Amino acid sequence: MPQLPEDIIDRLTQMERRIQQLSTAVNTRPALNTITGGEVEIKDGTLKVTDGGTLLVQRPGSTDTMFRVGSWKDAEYGLEIHRQTGSLAMTLFNGDGSANSLQPLRIYDSGNREIFSDDVNSGGLARPWLAMLPPQDAAQTRWPQTTSTAWATIAMSYNPVWQPKMRLRLNTAASSGAAGQVRVLVNSAQWGPTVAAGTEFDYTDLISTTFSTVYTTTLKVEVQAIVTSASGTVYATPVLMHGRQT
Repeated sequence: MPQLPEDIIDRLTQMERRIQQLSTAVNTRPALNTITGGEVEIKDGTLKVTDGGTLLVQRPGSTDTMFRVGSWKDAEYGLEIHRQTGSLAMTLFNGDGSANSLQPLRIYDSGNREIFSDDVNSGGLARPWLAMLPPQDAAQTRWPQTTSTAWATIAMSYNPVWQPKMRLRLNTAASSGAAGQVRVLVNSAQWGPTVAAGTEFDYTDLISTTFSTVYTTTLKVEVQAIVTSASGTVYATPVLMHGRQT
């Protein structure tokens, strides 16, 4: 049998050794679950967290949670967001471990105090509790009123501004044989139309053309009336008032 040259034998031996080394490395490499100094890009695809998995973002230099979504307790999935200082910002979970539980959305201030939540049982807001207009006197003669033949403020209120629009509805009236008008001032400027006494005032509009200048300030609302006949009384009473979004 012809004998192979020694250099070929050596090369085959070296190749076999390298193959064994590669096989050992493949079978013993650590799990690829850490990315350092890089990023992951998902293009035209989906990152799925399933079967009790959780996506977790920790605060810089800490193991505390900043963002967490996924498995919460038993069969329940939930979500929480913290500020980088550690205080809660928002949560969406119930905590009963049920996959069918109604989960309220909660928003917190920097002191972990709940400032907003929805009513998961009936819909709408659970918190905050918003002020509602109290029942008004049904006797017209006891409504805010004037006998003045010049514009006079007969009702006034102050309110904090949280929303850019407001709706105000007034019932108005005039005494027998009299005529008059009713208007509304917001921060001393007329807001909405002037209506004849006996006509309902129902108006919705922006509180200010520049919302940023009035946000969280105190809004002054005045109801004014005037008698346009020789004599008599003009009446007006608010029956609805609330803020609105644009």
